[in-house]
Amino acid sequence: MKKPVIDYEECIGCGSCVELCPEVFEVNDDEVKAYVKAEDKCDTCDCEEAIGICPTEAISWSEE
Repeated sequence: MKKPVIDYEECIGCGSCVELCPEVFEVNDDEVKAYVKAEDKCDTCDCEEAIGICPTEAISWSEE
C-alpha cells in the first residue's frame, strides 16, 4: 500500500499539503515542518495533488 512520506530536511513548512489534505498532514508548531498524521486517510482528500503542489518536492510515496 502506498503511503505519503515527508522528507523533513526538504520541508519548509509552507502548509500547502495541510490546506489540501488536513486529515493527512499537519504542521508541527515547534519546528514548523509538516508531518503525516494519518497515512491511511488519503481516501479523504487528494494526496497526489498535495505531493505535486509541494514547492520543495518534500512529499513522496512510500511502498511499505
